[in-house]
Amino acid sequence: MADVVIFGARDFASLAHFYLRHDSPHNVVGFTVHREYLPASGEFEGLPVAAFEELEQRFPPDQVSAFAPLSHRRMNRLREEIYRNLKGRGYPIISYISSRATHFPGTQIGENCFVLEDNTIQPFASIGDNVVLWSGNHIGHHTVIHEHAFVTSHVVVSGHCVIGQHCFLGVNATIKDQVTLGKGTLVGMGAVIARNTEPWSIYKADATRASKVSSADIDF
Repeated sequence: MADVVIFGARDFASLAHFYLRHDSPHNVVGFTVHREYLPASGEFEGLPVAAFEELEQRFPPDQVSAFAPLSHRRMNRLREEIYRNLKGRGYPIISYISSRATHFPGTQIGENCFVLEDNTIQPFASIGDNVVLWSGNHIGHHTVIHEHAFVTSHVVVSGHCVIGQHCFLGVNATIKDQVTLGKGTLVGMGAVIARNTEPWSIYKADATRASKVSSADIDF
């Protein structure tokens, strides 16, 4: 159990606060954002918000741990920057793994990971530092997800895959077994990846187009 300060004062921070409060042994004691984003009230979710630049004065690293559950902005590089900053300043970094996620003894999950409900992480899979697994994904056996990746929801990553650093996998994406995603690959929602990808490449599924037939004319 640790007292924890969360980076952020918007949706991701609010969700992290909720999950830690209801489904972890940790105690959230405050939030931190860059000085220019401090809320006028000085509070968020009823807790104090400290300027990130002066965090040690309010929440010293020998008294609290930190958690930075940021979004995928800039292909997860913003989250990486904050994570590395906190770590470099001596803060112990926690992870949140939902009690409703399925994983097995010995599963390797790094620090500053945000693993939500209904994820299935099969045996021999490993998750690096600073990875977000939103709800409802399948991570196949012997798969490796490297640092700073973001997997949204209902993504299927088959067995023996390698997901490179800074990858982003959109909703309902499917990754074939034994496929390697190069660093920074962006897989759009619903896309199917059956071959290895190049670093910093983008893959989109064909957009669904509206039919010329009106649904009002269909009898079923």
